[in-house]
Amino acid sequence: KEEETEILSVIEKSQTIVVVGQTPYAKSRIVNELFSLQILPLLDNSVQYRMVRFKHGETQSVSLALPDDYDLVDNLEAYNNPWKTIPRQDLELDAKDKDDYAKDSAVLEVSLNHPLLRFGSTLVMSPSRDETAEECLKACMENVMPVLIYGFVTEQLHDKDIEELSDLAKMTNFQPVCFVRVPPPGSKTVDTDPPDGAPDVPGRSSLNFQLSDSKLQTSGRSSMQSILIEQFQKFPQKFSSFTRQILKRFLVNAATVLNNSHNRCLNMFILSAFDMARDILITPKKLEFAREKEEELYKSLLQISVSKLEDVKVLISETISSMHNELVEQAMEYDFIGVDIDDDGKINTIKGLKICTGQIQELVLNKLNHNIAGKLISSVNLLRDSYTGTLTRCLESLECERENSEEAKTTDALKQILNAAYQVEITVRSSSSLIKVLLDRMKQLVRSMPWNAPPKIDDEWKKTVASDMLNSLSEARLAKSIAGQIKDRLQKSHESFGAALKQLDQRHTGRLDKIEDQRIKLRKVHAPKVSKLALESTSLKDHVLHGMPQMGREIGRGQYGVVYACEKWAGRHPCAIKSVVPPDEKHWNDLALEFFYNKNIPEHERIVALRGSVIDYLYGGGTTPAVLLIMDRLQKDLYTAIQLGLDWTSRLQVSMDVGEGIRFLHGQGLVHRDIKLKNVLLDEHNRGKITDLGFCKPEAMMSGSIVGTPIHMAPELFSGHYDNSVDVYAFGILFWYVCSGHVRLPSNFEKCSNKDQLWTSVKKGMFLCL
Repeated sequence: KEEETEILSVIEKSQTIVVVGQTPYAKSRIVNELFSLQILPLLDNSVQYRMVRFKHGETQSVSLALPDDYDLVDNLEAYNNPWKTIPRQDLELDAKDKDDYAKDSAVLEVSLNHPLLRFGSTLVMSPSRDETAEECLKACMENVMPVLIYGFVTEQLHDKDIEELSDLAKMTNFQPVCFVRVPPPGSKTVDTDPPDGAPDVPGRSSLNFQLSDSKLQTSGRSSMQSILIEQFQKFPQKFSSFTRQILKRFLVNAATVLNNSHNRCLNMFILSAFDMARDILITPKKLEFAREKEEELYKSLLQISVSKLEDVKVLISETISSMHNELVEQAMEYDFIGVDIDDDGKINTIKGLKICTGQIQELVLNKLNHNIAGKLISSVNLLRDSYTGTLTRCLESLECERENSEEAKTTDALKQILNAAYQVEITVRSSSSLIKVLLDRMKQLVRSMPWNAPPKIDDEWKKTVASDMLNSLSEARLAKSIAGQIKDRLQKSHESFGAALKQLDQRHTGRLDKIEDQRIKLRKVHAPKVSKLALESTSLKDHVLHGMPQMGREIGRGQYGVVYACEKWAGRHPCAIKSVVPPDEKHWNDLALEFFYNKNIPEHERIVALRGSVIDYLYGGGTTPAVLLIMDRLQKDLYTAIQLGLDWTSRLQVSMDVGEGIRFLHGQGLVHRDIKLKNVLLDEHNRGKITDLGFCKPEAMMSGSIVGTPIHMAPELFSGHYDNSVDVYAFGILFWYVCSGHVRLPSNFEKCSNKDQLWTSVKKGMFLCL
């Protein structure tokens, strides 16, 4: 929001010269000097004056205007007679009008047909009345882009003057100020030297303090500083230069803010493209991983119910033996639920006896069930948390990427598989042999006869029932029952998981298709448009700051542009200028993206640095603008160096430099796609630097275009599916030239009589041959 406000302020607010000062006289003298007219009378320092606003008008006129843009009807002195100088009475604030808010706050608006006020510019002279400095300045600078002038007659600044300057600095964010020393009344020059023997003025250092403070505060925002004009006759000339610098400052700041927004947008696009590419690549692998691991899990658990019955028997037997005493003790401490037992511990009904027996058996079987299931699970390595946790997190991440809020069916199905062994049920029928079950039934029948006294339900009875229950367990029958239950539950859960995973796969297939469409649109539509805006905004800033570079002789020519020498630009020398004239919108967008990638690469000693850009809108009569890319100028390229007989050691060093540069680009997520001899430049020490990032792009932003120089192109480039390994292939071709010591085509490629044969040979991946 702050960035938008700053840009809109430059566009919408009018440029206004704001004249403030030590005295009304100093301000009126400056205004008259700016207009080269005696438009204001020389004002008396003892009288209070209203604010005056000058604006352009075809005819000369004055009026009183209220702060809310309404005109105040009043009988001004200027209405009575023709005037060249504004009548003093119209400027003065009458003491009797002090209680009249409208008259007291009204601004005197003056319309003049003057070159200074054309194109929407205005000039405001601050009022001199009994208000705080902050209130006066706020009224002067409301909704304007100010160019500030501070007039003073003597260097002795009073406390009120210093307060006004401090408020001015804070309100304008320490904007530079043009300080002007005004000559005294009746004089056209200023005597800057005090008389011999004159005492030092107490407040003499105050102005110097304000200048140094302004210089300090503005240095972070731009290099411009406040100025002090002590020779009044030079004021128009110096102020003209000062105003030009201030307006440039506004323009540069706005262009910088705009360019920062564009770059932030493009970086967001690139990161989004990487995220989309990763999603498209990883999601199918996640689905395949989940499918494979669930299959392993299913088969491992199924093996328990098919081929490990003996192991299960041993496990059950060991569990029963280890828990026998513990279970008996727990049975003895058990309190029955829903059974009436008399004070002697007897039950008078057969039904009550059955309930007590059943509760003891249920207690024993439940404890056994839990422990046996736990040991079964721990016996399967694939059910360790390190394995199932990874699979569960994988499924949860896939389900979190759903577009709807359906329940997590695959995760639920996996939980059913994992719980298949935990959910086994051990009953009396499934755990005891058939003979023992029949014997127990016969015992219960005999005990229920009328002549048998009911047993006493005490600890001994509970112990007996629990022991009988444990002794009656059949490991073989129990193992078979558990295996059957696991097998049935596993089969159902496995089928449920497969169906849920298939639905998840279909859902992600549709989602990934949409993401791919978005990535293509981002790569081919949004990013190019914003990159062009970024190129224009940064070129505007460079043009305003450093001017149009002067092109010298032609030093190179490529497929997309011409390279010229440039002696000096932006304080750097020597420079090279690559002039590119994009013929259509597509080439404009490609060039803009190239510039963005190149400009935003961190400076590296093995990459030729791009220093700036300027757009020449007058090129070709203004119909086809030329983009001038300014970079450091080096000695020669590797192609020329090998032709000139570069020694073997230096060639190897350059090869290492190129490898370092390629590794740096890949580390930034970029692929050069055109590594060749002519794109490697050498400095005065014969160290190599990679240049011409015209085809350089982040991997996620590549569309599979077939680009580069034929002999250096990897065969997979023709498939449209490639990665940064194409740079490694191109480096291999370059290194072949380095080793050969000449720049002739390899013999296999020299046989190609035309470009089509050359392309066919490259596509087949023909080997080089000396």
